Amino acid sequence: MSPRIVLIHAIEMAINPIMRAFEVHWPEVETINILDDSLSRDRAKSDDLDCKMMDRFLKLGDYALSIDADGILFTCSAFGPAIEAVEKQHEIPVLKPNEAMFSMALQKGKNIGMLVTFENSIKVMSREFDEMAKTRNSAATLNVTLVKDAISYLKQGLVEEHNRLIADTAKELKDCDVLMLAQFSMANAWSAVSEQLDIPILTAPDAAAKLMKQKILE
Repeated sequence: MSPRIVLIHAIEMAINPIMRAFEVHWPEVETINILDDSLSRDRAKSDDLDCKMMDRFLKLGDYALSIDADGILFTCSAFGPAIEAVEKQHEIPVLKPNEAMFSMALQKGKNIGMLVTFENSIKVMSREFDEMAKTRNSAATLNVTLVKDAISYLKQGLVEEHNRLIADTAKELKDCDVLMLAQFSMANAWSAVSEQLDIPILTAPDAAAKLMKQKILE
């Protein structure tokens, strides 16, 4: 029987990128999608994660375990502390959306760029990156740039406009050693960004799928 990975999403646009990543890197696995788009709406209203939001994530983790999950991957990048609480509660692998990508980036250089389309994720992701860099005794620095309006284009179904805006903004980070596309929903812009820059471009879905496979099969 194939392992069952439960994917928990806060926006619908994250689903297709991670599904494609698993199809490429681990096609044999069974993936289950859980979408609660009220999470992203409520997160956008607050700079902090309150107790109520933390409890919602714990319940999502419990539900994933109740349907026999072998691993849980959250694709929402603005909820790091809540995901960490779920990880502490369960013995199965529980991954934050960007930890695999951060790890790969730290292996490729010290001047690391990151493009973000969801502003509320910047504080959480920057903290997570700094903590990982410190743990690895790395002197890496993170240069974060917000791609304003990109996510609005995506919500309207204007994918090409979304990708073009990300690619145009990426030029500002051309001197970095590596560039990360922070949100799962940004993975579609990889080709457009790669045409603009001659540095490694990392996406969260591909890195996360590889790491989950490694953790389950090791």
